[in-house]
Amino acid sequence: MSDAHPDGPLPERIARAITLGGPIPLSQFMAAANTHYYDTRDPLGARGDFTTAPEISQMFGELVGLALTDLWHRAGQPPARYVEYGPGRGTLAADALRAMATVGLKPPVHLIEASGTLREKQAAAVPNAEWHLDLLGVPDDGALLVVANEFFDALPIRQLVKTAEGWRERLVACQDTLFLPVVGNTVFDPIVPVPLRGAPNGSILETSPASVAVMRVLARRIVAQGGAAIVIDYGYDGPLVGDTLQAVSGHKFANPFEDPGERDLTAHVDFGTLAEAARAEGAVVHGPVGQGAFLEALGIGPRAAALAAAAPEKAAGIETDRARLTGADQMGELFKVIAVTAPGWPMPEGFAA
Repeated sequence: MSDAHPDGPLPERIARAITLGGPIPLSQFMAAANTHYYDTRDPLGARGDFTTAPEISQMFGELVGLALTDLWHRAGQPPARYVEYGPGRGTLAADALRAMATVGLKPPVHLIEASGTLREKQAAAVPNAEWHLDLLGVPDDGALLVVANEFFDALPIRQLVKTAEGWRERLVACQDTLFLPVVGNTVFDPIVPVPLRGAPNGSILETSPASVAVMRVLARRIVAQGGAAIVIDYGYDGPLVGDTLQAVSGHKFANPFEDPGERDLTAHVDFGTLAEAARAEGAVVHGPVGQGAFLEALGIGPRAAALAAAAPEKAAGIETDRARLTGADQMGELFKVIAVTAPGWPMPEGFAA
């Protein structure tokens, strides 16, 4: 895809920065690549690079919306606003808001999205939404009902590599516009969790300061205003060692260091670290639990049966979609869910006591 930037195509700009200043942190490379990627295309669906849960079935967004509505009811029905981070095409928001309306909740809608291309898609799905670059623009006059589905995985990560000399940061170097990972010289041992410092040479520890910053701001607002956030993504209960950086293009895995800006770069989400960030601001954290167990607890089985009864010719497809969302060998275990709530708010459905 062409790049209309006055300073030239993105790979050339990154290469020029590396030539002038030396290898750059992986986080800087990833941020530049994903900013360009999301702002220049609709990446979703069969013609795109990947498919998310809301695009698989309406049941996903409906159940998330009803889970938030149930919490709102049990919290006393305070004034509330719906907020979604990285709303894609707006499919999840449209499904969630439709389900909310059936039980009496029609909140103002705030979508946190930087991509102009995706904002156009979202405007068609959720006509009355307001858009923001971050949570700062969302009013603080009521509880926040927040969704973040496959948002944190696209935020930049840093990688630390265990070497014979200790823990060093993984950087990105280049030869012309051929990018490749290298190991820097700065010592990072003091910031590595003590249980992981003795990991074998070659081990990789991922951190995401950007994710922690977003979560701390979100948790602070929820504590101050009331409300809850449901965060869904593929990930693990860390911190743990492991290299999870990946690129996806045309629904296939690709080299994350090739063609920056033309493929989706993501990493698995460290839910343990996100939870600690939320607790540090005084929020209550529930989970993580697997997406499959979460959706089953919310009633995806009865909902699938109702949809199949209304359209028998689609029954097989509905069951296939349910299995894709909940199956342990599909999205059910790889994808995790946490809920972040204000102190005093009820426990969300879908999380064991």
